[in-house]
Amino acid sequence: MSHFSAALKQPVRMGINGFGRIGRLACRIMLDDPNCNLTAINCAHEVGYMAYQLRYDTMHGRFKGTIDIDGTDLVINGKHRIKTFRSRVPAEIPWGDLGVDYLCESTGAFLDEEKCAPHITNGAKKVIYSAPAKDATPTFVLGVNHENYKPSMTYVSCASCTTNGLAPLVKAIHDEFGVEEGLMTTVHAMTASQKVVDGTSKKDWRGGRGASVNIIPSSTGAAKALGLVMPELKGKVNGMAFRVPVADVSVVDLTCRIAKDASFKDICAEIKRRSETDMNEILGYTNEALVSQDFMSCSHSSVFDETASIMLNDRFVKLIAWYDNEYGYACRVVDLMKYMAYVDDNSK
Repeated sequence: MSHFSAALKQPVRMGINGFGRIGRLACRIMLDDPNCNLTAINCAHEVGYMAYQLRYDTMHGRFKGTIDIDGTDLVINGKHRIKTFRSRVPAEIPWGDLGVDYLCESTGAFLDEEKCAPHITNGAKKVIYSAPAKDATPTFVLGVNHENYKPSMTYVSCASCTTNGLAPLVKAIHDEFGVEEGLMTTVHAMTASQKVVDGTSKKDWRGGRGASVNIIPSSTGAAKALGLVMPELKGKVNGMAFRVPVADVSVVDLTCRIAKDASFKDICAEIKRRSETDMNEILGYTNEALVSQDFMSCSHSSVFDETASIMLNDRFVKLIAWYDNEYGYACRVVDLMKYMAYVDDNSK
């Protein structure tokens, strides 16, 4: 995504609403990118706890820089000042006064146009959901359908981490060989919505079981969302998830029937070609004997694993791709914000 980042006329003025796993990682990514100007964060916690959460991260290590507090502002590396605000009500957050144009909506609570409208009323220009939308908000996966974004769009969704892990791989295969049908399984890391020990779940009974000691079958909306970003495959791919006792990094297992005869070597060569050309930085490729921890803090949406993938015949193949469901996804959220700014700037 570096080609459009370099073409930005000025750093993109960004804000974050919600300072959970994705919000904090998006913050780190923005602060490390000269094309981003993070001006404000809204979080329910007081500023001292925000600084602590940003400074220390069990999975991705300590923040590489200094974090100081001045009143209710965070001061990064002695010079970058971030305004912080504390409200659970979007109508109370003055994004315009805080200098925010593009807002990362990462609370998980406001995922439709109606609930996010106050963000725009209060001065933000665009809202990007770091989760699947609950309404008909346009959904984009970079490397797949991002070119469909139009400056007239005010609210967009970056889909889910799993859709971002699945869709680039599917597109690389579908463009060259055609995907007739497929089943996807994501072997997914634990998330904060699960229970440390057995408890209760509003979603499903299994989801209330202890996450650190169980493999838990679950649903996923990734296959359905694939139909939003690749409409020609709507109804042709379905999927499910297994939540497993690791804290981060997940893996997609895509088993599909293709329309054209191809050898395993042909399929691998095509995925590798795409990873080195138009899907560079989105789709990665490895032929090493790697495990999940090797993909911690990987910035790719997904990384195809040649040595873990197999084929039954010239039309039936199982493809494996790793993804850091936290950091890799947060990178795409920030990239989507920059891409929108680039398109918006060049439409004037």
